[in-house]
Amino acid sequence: MFEFKKCDFQGLYEIQPKIFNDSRGSFFESWNKRDFEAAGLDADFVQDNQSSSVKGVLRGLHFQKNHPQAKLLWTAAGTVFDVAVDLRNGSKTFGKHFKIILDSSKHNMLYIPKGFAHGFLVLSDSAEICYKCTDFYDAEGEGGIFWNDPFLNIDWEAVCPGISKTAILSEKDKNHPTFDPNGKYFDLSGHWLGV
Repeated sequence: MFEFKKCDFQGLYEIQPKIFNDSRGSFFESWNKRDFEAAGLDADFVQDNQSSSVKGVLRGLHFQKNHPQAKLLWTAAGTVFDVAVDLRNGSKTFGKHFKIILDSSKHNMLYIPKGFAHGFLVLSDSAEICYKCTDFYDAEGEGGIFWNDPFLNIDWEAVCPGISKTAILSEKDKNHPTFDPNGKYFDLSGHWLGV
């Protein structure tokens, strides 16, 4: 029911579910424990989230320190530019980012393991983003990195020219610290080590 595409980042997968279309519309499974376990993704999801955003909203780059989360993301409506930054100390991709367009017309999905920061930019007029998490939200353990950090060099402008000046951000996201290339962040298993 799923095609699991390994990425260059260990544990990160783009996932394409099988879509069933007919004259009434379409149907697909967004998650199946048996299929995910068979692919090596033994994720115990405990919380489902959904956010609604208008074009130009940029959320991120977020992570949780005390209760790190693996996430499975997709768009129920609209298109987003989705970014995952590897913060696992000792990883060959530490400090590098993976980027993907998640599009509700394709129904493609992204699985992000623990130890990554995550963010997205809405490209369509509006978007509904769904994500399953392996741990509960913890306000005390929120962490973040400045979305336009020069070291990370995420090319937001390539998908949305002018966004550096027009991004719609929360006050919190405007004030995240920059990435520390000498920081510890998470270990290879996604457990918090500290900056």
